[in-house]
Amino acid sequence: MLEIEIDGQKLEVPDGSTVMDAANRLGVYIPHFCYHKKLSIAANCRMCLVQVERAPKPLPACATPVTNGMKVQTHSDQAVTAQKGVMEFLLINHPLDCPICDQGGECQLQDLAVGYGSSASRYQEEKRVVMNKNLGPLISTDMTRCIHCTRCVRFGQEIAGVMELGMANRGEHSEIMTFVGHTVDSELSGNMIDLCPVGALTSKPFRYSARTWELSRRKTVSPHDSLGSNLVVQVKHDEVKRVLPFENEEVNECWISDRDRFSYEALNGEERLTRPMIKQDGRWLEVDWQTALEYAANGLKRVAAEQGASKIGMLAAPHSTVEELYLAAQLMRGLGGASMDTRLRQSDFRLDGKLSGIPWLGMKVADVSRLDAALVVGSFLRKDQPLIAQRLRQAARRGTAVSALGVSGEDWLMTLHARVTVAPSQLAGELAALVKAAAEARGVALPAGVESVQVSEAARSIVASLMNDGSRAIFLGSVVQQHADASGLHALAQELARLTGATLGYLVEGGNAVGAAAVGAQSGLNAQQMLLSGLRACVVLHAEPELDCANAPMALEALKAADTVIVMSPFKTGLDYADCLLPVSPFTETSGTFVNAEGRIQSFHAVVRPKGDTRPAWKVLRVLGSMLELGGFRFDSSEQVRDEALSGARDWLPEYKLGNTAGDVAFARPVALGGLQRVADFPIYRNDAIVRRAPALAAARDSAAPAARMSAATAGDAGLNAGARVRVRGSAWSCELDLQIDDTVPAGCVRVSAGWPQTAPLGTLSGALTVEAL
Repeated sequence: MLEIEIDGQKLEVPDGSTVMDAANRLGVYIPHFCYHKKLSIAANCRMCLVQVERAPKPLPACATPVTNGMKVQTHSDQAVTAQKGVMEFLLINHPLDCPICDQGGECQLQDLAVGYGSSASRYQEEKRVVMNKNLGPLISTDMTRCIHCTRCVRFGQEIAGVMELGMANRGEHSEIMTFVGHTVDSELSGNMIDLCPVGALTSKPFRYSARTWELSRRKTVSPHDSLGSNLVVQVKHDEVKRVLPFENEEVNECWISDRDRFSYEALNGEERLTRPMIKQDGRWLEVDWQTALEYAANGLKRVAAEQGASKIGMLAAPHSTVEELYLAAQLMRGLGGASMDTRLRQSDFRLDGKLSGIPWLGMKVADVSRLDAALVVGSFLRKDQPLIAQRLRQAARRGTAVSALGVSGEDWLMTLHARVTVAPSQLAGELAALVKAAAEARGVALPAGVESVQVSEAARSIVASLMNDGSRAIFLGSVVQQHADASGLHALAQELARLTGATLGYLVEGGNAVGAAAVGAQSGLNAQQMLLSGLRACVVLHAEPELDCANAPMALEALKAADTVIVMSPFKTGLDYADCLLPVSPFTETSGTFVNAEGRIQSFHAVVRPKGDTRPAWKVLRVLGSMLELGGFRFDSSEQVRDEALSGARDWLPEYKLGNTAGDVAFARPVALGGLQRVADFPIYRNDAIVRRAPALAAARDSAAPAARMSAATAGDAGLNAGARVRVRGSAWSCELDLQIDDTVPAGCVRVSAGWPQTAPLGTLSGALTVEAL
């Protein structure tokens, strides 16, 4: 520990700290632009110059290491003179366009110019002008305002993992630009807007729509992935205008993904459902709530009386709130044992009743950053879990051995210790090889079923990293959860965790998947059994089964055959198969609770009033339960529902409810499949009903139209050429797509994304496909 005195205040700081670190600990503000606590030190803006005793000239606080006994003055005449000189240079070329700048009112340069700037400029020469750059549909540029702090450049290199922006030229001619005219396409790119201390980078969807002082700021939680990022939603006239991160070091730090940031556009879009609707004689009619609820209640009553409750089911999205799912489960049980499930993309349910608790991350989210070794199995990590990928990326930069076993070789933008990429049917064989290598390394008997497996050097390297000292984890991603033999893969991963001493965790899908299991939203028949059982009545909550289910054609066929289908959604969806549409609130228009992957309980309030005649889904379910004369629906607030649903827990799901250990489950075995195997992902901007309808996200590169993607060797073997139009046949129907060469796809496989109307007819997310040229 070193002793330092700043402006007469003494404290001790660890060796290696900078003057800026010490000042922050004391609460002493030093003006700065290029410094950011999450980025490396650049020291190029020089705004943080301070006076250090015995130093011949002012020194930058951000880059000056503390020495024992150091004395610093941050507001002495020498320091202030230096800071004012820097400010004058920064303003030499800066345009005087604050009245029209979106950064106006929240601009660091504007704020510091008040304290350190002059009332007039001594600069009489022509100011430079920098041409704007096209960075894509999310970020707007006014590069003449840029002060070259390089925060955006360092963010790309260090946090996002890809250097999409860089600085060209020197001196007054320096410019921040993309490489060879590329756009900025990182799934975390919007954070550059927050980092920019001036108005050079601003939000393109938000541009010129409001001023910062007109906006109300309200806190909420993101529903788009199982992290539960904390958000600040900015509102004007009961309309969401902008979404920013709310800093929480334990969850999302100070970042959010572009999916969290820009999906709000869908909430104000033309596809919003704002009045109840009933289908009569093939035509949709707008009705009042009383009529719609009576229609829905009578339909459920009729099926329950004539067909029995076993013919009633509910398909709910895993980003529904705890309160909605709890009341929905109560409603289904009250009807006499109707079924309900939120695991729409799952096809193997053999772990039901065999797990020790609810599948979860296995650790705190913050502990992911502190791992010494990690193995990620079956995950499109960057797109499925952008901020957990970011934590692993930072860990890898510090020396964590991150390994990947999956069905795609796409770049995770981090240095990997080892990588094995195989076809989906061979995941079991590679996991079995890891188990065998771990057993041999431990010197214990080989588990039955792995004796004949061949072990590669990559497998031995992965196992060696997992058996080193320190904290280690094995994470199972979406590919494993959606796999046709998910239970068998779990058994292999569990055995690998036992042999290596690593923690086993799930990269859970959906904003509230853990909460759904906690409140009993998975009861009766599972989603697959429901769709095969000949449902006569179905309630759909926040989901789009025709896009979200593991077998979309089967779901669509089952819903079309039902007598009554009630869709509860913020959007006009299900028009082909529904009989009744009930407009329920998205997460911004209702109070509720999400439980994230680590079991953290996060409640939130509505940030705007419901649009039109929209009502919170928990209130609609409460009224439906009362109309059906079921008990247990007397709640006055969502807080009362939450407290009953979670047994009074407020911060964490009780430990005894969480558990990834399963008993009596056989190991998965490799399967030989004919034809080309399908590799299916849900693209980051096709993951749920809200992000699918956000115009800016729809224009992003990750929303490019689906294609049939295969390696050059696989395409050559099939006699296909890049760019050709091909017909892809699945287990149900076929679709026509363009062929793209993608060498990250394993040999003998074709990658076709799910979540698109164009690819939904292919049926299951795995299995054999045939591809033929048109």
